[in-house]
Amino acid sequence: MSAASQREHFAAILRRLLPGSAALHGNHLVLEHRAQAAEQAQTNAAFTLKWGKYGESAERDKLYAMQRRWYLELYGFASEAELAQFLRNRPVIFDAGCGLGYKAAWFAALAPQSLVIGMDFSQAAAQAARAYGHLENLFFVQGDIGSTSLLDSCIDYVSCDQTIMHTQDPDATFGELVRITAPGGQFACYFYARKALPRELLDDHFRRHCTRMSEEQLWEMSRQLTELGRRLSDLRVTVDVPAIPALGIQGGQYDLQRFLYWNFLKCFWSAELGEDTSVVTNFDWYSPSNARRYSEIEVRELARRAQLSIVHFHQEEACYSGRFLRS
Repeated sequence: MSAASQREHFAAILRRLLPGSAALHGNHLVLEHRAQAAEQAQTNAAFTLKWGKYGESAERDKLYAMQRRWYLELYGFASEAELAQFLRNRPVIFDAGCGLGYKAAWFAALAPQSLVIGMDFSQAAAQAARAYGHLENLFFVQGDIGSTSLLDSCIDYVSCDQTIMHTQDPDATFGELVRITAPGGQFACYFYARKALPRELLDDHFRRHCTRMSEEQLWEMSRQLTELGRRLSDLRVTVDVPAIPALGIQGGQYDLQRFLYWNFLKCFWSAELGEDTSVVTNFDWYSPSNARRYSEIEVRELARRAQLSIVHFHQEEACYSGRFLRS
């Protein structure tokens, strides 16, 4: 089958899954580009800005490689080969909140016989479509993952990695993504974890303040937070912290930068990933209005109410992630 025939074959499947949708232009489709809720509109704008600035960074490929390694850990795949085998048995794959599309492209390359759909509410969907036009089985849709317009039970694997907390109603979005997952299909999802109480209170206050800041001010603040993280890290100071359960602060030996980071103020710095990625990570945290955090109990309760079985569950300080089976 020629490349053009393959593209049309997969396009025909996509059109069946999105009946009545707008015209498909190559590998790109716009379902919805403007959110009604002010918080979601601001969040979309923040991610459009973020991905637009980061898309040409020299550090991008290093981040993509790290994210692929982390994805395997988050969702319980021992290797890329194991993920490839899993995906090849899933005819339709959905990357919900695909950003610049690098994970959707990874899925498409690992499972060339499967249709892969990436959806994002920001204009990153258009950037992704331009970047990955060579993959005939991959399509990008600009639209709301909280209201996908996809048919019931039509997706064999739904991946919502590092995204659901940025939607207007994350619990409802979870339900929407369960709705489109086929019986016997699996749904992988990532949730921000709640931090210590001082950090949670400051995060909420800081995020409200940031909605009144200009783009230039947000980027400058993100650079300043990155520099703070770098300077604290360079001190190489270890502190012995007593446990303070009432504030959610765990006791133990901490690097000073990590202690402040987890308990009081996100000031991310990674020498390995580089300055651009560190700045974007800080921007990513404070600029979006929508950034819901969860407890482990809340995540497990979401899955229970949706009658999902847990295939794999992962927990670390930053997040919870799970891969769930729809019976």
